[in-house]
Amino acid sequence: MRNTVRTVAFLALVVLAAAVWAQASAPAAAPVLPAINVPAATSNPYGLQAMWEQGDWVARITILILAVMSLASWYVLISKLIAQSRMGAQGRAANATFWKSDTVRQGADALQKGSPYRFIAESALEATRKHDGLIGQVDLNTWMAQSIERAIASVHSRMQEGLAVLATVGSTAPFVGLFGTVWGIYNALVRIGASGQASIDKVAGPVGEALIMTAIGLAVAVPAVLGYNWLVRRNKVAMDTVRAFGSDLHTVLLATGGKAA
Repeated sequence: MRNTVRTVAFLALVVLAAAVWAQASAPAAAPVLPAINVPAATSNPYGLQAMWEQGDWVARITILILAVMSLASWYVLISKLIAQSRMGAQGRAANATFWKSDTVRQGADALQKGSPYRFIAESALEATRKHDGLIGQVDLNTWMAQSIERAIASVHSRMQEGLAVLATVGSTAPFVGLFGTVWGIYNALVRIGASGQASIDKVAGPVGEALIMTAIGLAVAVPAVLGYNWLVRRNKVAMDTVRAFGSDLHTVLLATGGKAA
């Protein structure tokens, strides 16, 4: 009996010693750290969308006016570039085919319909046919020169169409944007004064929204001004070619005595 008790006690000590040794040799468990809450990405509460949603009818109308001005300026810019490119191609065609014709009439008929060069040639031919009556008292040289000059002036007037839109947008868009900024700052100060809170978060947001109007006005005006200056320069180059064509045509008609039709 005593041997049995001693055996059981001995085994218990062995098991306890093994458990202690296993616990001491086991790697230490990593400490549990508290979870870090990462804030979710939020949208800008002071952007253009917030300004549209929170702005009054004056601010919204101002934004719409700037949008319309931008669309109008880009439409004029693109359409005038297309028209100038077409006119350049018509000028090259006129120089390549018109002067190789036997008569001015044949040369005019060979030009594309709607071409300003054909319009000038037909105006000159019309002047030679209608040189009678009171007009007949004017020498043919002066009458043809005036007719060609009027046709060139008409072409120049058509080329200038739409440039006034760019000039107007370029000169007024910054002031429209500035008006929107002043109105937005006024409303922001009114809301801040009514709430009685003048902390930085209450002031910076509304004032920043108001300044967006000035940025939009400048973004509308700068392309309009640059486009206007560019188109004016291209018009000048194109009109130099048109005037040269009219001068040569006048010389040809004088050389043939107005019978080149």
